[in-house]
Amino acid sequence: MKDFVKMVLATIVGLMLFSFAGLFVFGAFVGAVAALGSGEQVIPAEGMLELDMTTFTLGEQDKEADPFAAIQAGEQVPETVGILKAANAVRAAAADPGVKFIYMKPDMIVGGTAHIEELRAALEGFRLSGKPIVSYIETPTNAGYYLASVSDKIYMASYDGTMNMMTGVSSQLIFLKDLLDRLGINVQLIRHGKYKSAGEMFVRSSSSKENLEQNQAMVNSIWGSWASKMAESRGLTTDQFNSLLDELKLNSAKDFLDNGLVDELVTREQMQDKLAALYMTDKFSKVQSIPFAGYAKTKFTTDYKKKNKVAVIYADGEIVDGKAKKQVAGDRFADLIAEVRKDSTIKAVVLRVNSPGGSVVASSKIKTELDLLRESVPVIASYGNYAASGGYWISANTDKIFSNATTLTGSIGVFSMIPDVSGALKNKLHVNVTTVNSNAHSDLYSILKPLDAAETAYMQASVENIYERFTSIVADGRDMTVEAVDAIAQGRVWTGAEAEGIGLVDQIGTLTDALDYAAISIDGVTGINDIQIVEYPKPQTSLEMLLEMLGAGNTVFAGTPFENVEKAFKGWDISQAGKAYARMPYEITIR
Repeated sequence: MKDFVKMVLATIVGLMLFSFAGLFVFGAFVGAVAALGSGEQVIPAEGMLELDMTTFTLGEQDKEADPFAAIQAGEQVPETVGILKAANAVRAAAADPGVKFIYMKPDMIVGGTAHIEELRAALEGFRLSGKPIVSYIETPTNAGYYLASVSDKIYMASYDGTMNMMTGVSSQLIFLKDLLDRLGINVQLIRHGKYKSAGEMFVRSSSSKENLEQNQAMVNSIWGSWASKMAESRGLTTDQFNSLLDELKLNSAKDFLDNGLVDELVTREQMQDKLAALYMTDKFSKVQSIPFAGYAKTKFTTDYKKKNKVAVIYADGEIVDGKAKKQVAGDRFADLIAEVRKDSTIKAVVLRVNSPGGSVVASSKIKTELDLLRESVPVIASYGNYAASGGYWISANTDKIFSNATTLTGSIGVFSMIPDVSGALKNKLHVNVTTVNSNAHSDLYSILKPLDAAETAYMQASVENIYERFTSIVADGRDMTVEAVDAIAQGRVWTGAEAEGIGLVDQIGTLTDALDYAAISIDGVTGINDIQIVEYPKPQTSLEMLLEMLGAGNTVFAGTPFENVEKAFKGWDISQAGKAYARMPYEITIR
């Protein structure tokens, strides 16, 4: 009933916005949005292409700015540029005579590891055009320096107080068992896979040996991939580069200069002089700046003259049951894939997976539709930041899999959880429960009782059956034996670089690489430049986001130390207890 009331209220508000535009609230909203939009820059025909990472973020698809955030900030908030559009913009800039060079300000970059990798790969291609890339850093971070390291010249602020945030990759695991024991809550975890650590935080006080092993391997692989490129770009060995971090030798801006990580220390005004000289003019005021987000919009347009269509289907988010808009909802995505399948003008499909997994039922629905789609057109997979568990389930049988080096993938395992709160009710709240059943196990999935031995065995058998199905899917898709899959499965998470070595992915490459491969699979097509790209699903508009926000519930512990605990338990209710999940527990961000 509560959700129904929210939906009705959101609908009424939406109708009011359309029907009563003269109302003060709506007028203020429209005025604010209009004011924000009026600040958009005109795209010059000639100038330097400016990648100021404070003005946009990188994501899977384009995303309009949050309307509430824009109003609250009173200024333009960063919009999200889809990685395909971003890479295409850099590629277009290489061939655009109006773009003289690229100027990057990578501080405060926001994006997943795969997004940053793909943008850097596009910038490497730009340099082949002979046009320079220069970067200016004020606060060095892992992600910012990784991106800047592709530059011909790296300049760094000479101001006092520069803080080095470039320290490597860290993964911190939280365990709640001691807290739950004090509360009298027992989480009953049923799983297959010694590395399947989703749920481990609820049943252990510290990491298992296997979980610690895979976490260490993951951070080593991710950082190894990035560190080697950063070191090579500056003429250092990876060991030399890492020693600078391990021995804390990069304290000040001068340390970066003395150790060869930047080319010169300059003030903001001196940087402007450098840009003016590169632009071959005497004053910085004469330098025309082309904003990257705006340029990307102008360069990624649909060419309807190209008859060969390639669809990009973005499976971005957790895989859930139902028709939710923000996640990879099983029913909604099954319908979407069926729609693509029925479109005879689409000659190939790239399935872009950026998902840690989720519901087994939803994953199975999506895979079924993808199998039908593969009967008519090639389906190529491209992996983003995550393509694990359910994300790997839906893509294992595609014709070819491209992955970024730092993509977290694999996690071929299954788990189910049923919290038992009977102890908390009895001992902490002094609440007694009486159950009346029609059958011996009518209350099997209740959170008000512990599982008995027969019920535990029943749940374990269900998990084992799903695991066997998962490994057989992978074996079929990857041309491996079930035994070989089981040896590298067990719920273990691998990076893309590791996954390529054990046969879980075919090639290290970007979304652009996957599209190029899909293009040449079409008769008479030589590459990505000869196709019309169509994207599914369509991103939400600002109005849709507004209505969704009006109907959203509140977070009880937002802004408190208990916020992470609440997030850990978010979604756990009676309806979900006992469901089978194929989900990766990790979400690693490099800053």
